[in-house]
Amino acid sequence: MVLLGGIEAGGTKFICAVGTGPDDVRAEVRIPTTTPAETIAQVIDFFRQHRSPSDPLAAIGIGAFGPVDAQAGSPTFGYFLNTPKPNWQQIEFAGALQRALAVPIGFDTDVNAAALGEFYWGNAQGLETFLYLTVGTGIGGGAMVNGKLVHGLLHPEMGHILIPQDSAADTFAGCCPFHHNCLEGLASGVAIEKRWGQKATTLPADHPAWRLEAHYLALSLVNFILTLSPERIILGGGVMAQTQLFPLIQAQVRSYLSPYLAIPKIITAIEDYIVPPQLGDQAGLMGALALAQQALTD
Repeated sequence: MVLLGGIEAGGTKFICAVGTGPDDVRAEVRIPTTTPAETIAQVIDFFRQHRSPSDPLAAIGIGAFGPVDAQAGSPTFGYFLNTPKPNWQQIEFAGALQRALAVPIGFDTDVNAAALGEFYWGNAQGLETFLYLTVGTGIGGGAMVNGKLVHGLLHPEMGHILIPQDSAADTFAGCCPFHHNCLEGLASGVAIEKRWGQKATTLPADHPAWRLEAHYLALSLVNFILTLSPERIILGGGVMAQTQLFPLIQAQVRSYLSPYLAIPKIITAIEDYIVPPQLGDQAGLMGALALAQQALTD
């Protein structure tokens, strides 16, 4: 198989790798996300160091924090757009790599990349319509419908849907700088820390934070289920490392949907319907390699 490059471009670090898939990662590096000029230069240098005439790099795939322009043919394809990440607004990334390394570039959001990784090698193998939601510092979603990653006017921004909040039960105003109490503003890792005054990782498993977190995530999943009708939902990200969340979310989704959607996957097999990523925290990086493979085909 040809040698591919993958980049998971995050707000705190860029993870770069060369290889062909989960069982063949030949080199990997973590580069702190500083200024665009410094970060992109280090990314280019990594790939220059890990290619040779006998083992050339065939393509690079990028899964990036957003919003981004992932529309092929657009004059700003491969750009970061109005991202809240300071100094990264309107920065060209994919084009800079293509000019420096002279290889095809695949480019998409980090969550669409993670969804693609699970489609190739994880818990979405064999499915045509599914959802990947990451719950961490922020919240984002990627989706595949009828075998294709979802794009359109831009790309999915599932973390910013508006969901009901009972202000008597939860007085937290929300932490999203754009919408305050959207899903990300109420249920992200940052929201948990600001609401309870301590990091999510320090909260015990029986803390009331987790039932409230499950409530908000379950509300969002019900909306996504009714909109996209996914065959499976994969929940990743640092917050979902709190595995006690899964049975809470599963039970609440089943309660909210029953009896309207009285189908086996919801009623009797929801443990196999709402699941963690099989690739774990490698889903995004493996998805970037899959984007590179697709760039070769395209």
